Amino acid sequence: MKTRILTLTALAAAAMVLAGCGASPAQPASTGEADATGTPATELRLGYFANVTHAPALVGLEEGLFQEELGDTTLTTQIFNAGPAAVEALSAGAIDAAYIGPNPSINTFIQSGGQSARVVAGATTGGAALVVRDGIDSAADLAGTTLATPQLGNTQDVALRSWLQDEGFTTDTSGGGDVQITPTENAQTLTLFQQGGIDGAWLPEPWVSRLVVDAGAHVLVDEADLWPDGAFPTTVLLVRAEFLDEHPETVRALLAGHLDALAWLDEHGADAATTINAKLAADTGKPLDDAVIARALENVTFAPDPHAEAFQKLVDNGVAAGTQKKGSIEGLFDLRLLNGLLAERDAKTVSAGGLGEDGDS
Repeated sequence: MKTRILTLTALAAAAMVLAGCGASPAQPASTGEADATGTPATELRLGYFANVTHAPALVGLEEGLFQEELGDTTLTTQIFNAGPAAVEALSAGAIDAAYIGPNPSINTFIQSGGQSARVVAGATTGGAALVVRDGIDSAADLAGTTLATPQLGNTQDVALRSWLQDEGFTTDTSGGGDVQITPTENAQTLTLFQQGGIDGAWLPEPWVSRLVVDAGAHVLVDEADLWPDGAFPTTVLLVRAEFLDEHPETVRALLAGHLDALAWLDEHGADAATTINAKLAADTGKPLDDAVIARALENVTFAPDPHAEAFQKLVDNGVAAGTQKKGSIEGLFDLRLLNGLLAERDAKTVSAGGLGEDGDS
């Protein structure tokens, strides 16, 4: 497999996040029937992050599960630090699919008037938190502090801005307000925290656990506490609408590999840390400490349900945070191929929550 790391500037990502259409309803492009034949793609270009929250991607690649299902279709990969950069590559046609957070998925759908991409499966719930230095023990202690997020407009960035607003703090997308938010690459966030350059960060795993175990941070807010039953989507599988239209057979194969990876994680709990760490080491040059990956895996759940019912709240949070424009997300989900595969495996199908196709109507 050929891995390419795509580097994009923060300015370009910010411009992408803040651009977009107005509040007119999105008009989804046709994706054809779930049993459409199309033609197999010669290549599938897949984006993902070197994060524990992207474990289905890591396992699918490390164990060769994707390539086994894809057959003669060549699989190539690109690693991203955060969702806005990945979705920019998707929108530009540089990749065909991506494991990504829900907020960038929402952004590209609204910006394109419903034409750009579809969420075809869920991957991960949980595994995000606000971690802070000693001396910060309540929301009130955050006044005047500087906090980091992976990238402007990514899922953790929106979560932090929304939570701070609920706590009575002002923020803005240029780093001003009662609490300054500085979008920063995850590894640099760890270094800055260790050097005292920031007071905390809202991050995905394993970076939450790295700051706790390696840098002495403590959790101020576990995002799971902000959602009913603690279930909030952290990672979904997003596919370019055009690619889905033209190559449904290839997307179905990708989804089969995705389900294989989820099954592997469910069946190999004792081996999961070793396999995930092997892929992280290959991607980043260094494995996680045993204590870090063990803690990280305690805070995530892997399943194919994208929790579509949570997405309207995510839209509202992004609008309130100033990181996206208003717009409709009706048509964002196309879960028909996924549900077909789940039915074949005698597994429970999942719902699009009235925001797209799931095969039930």
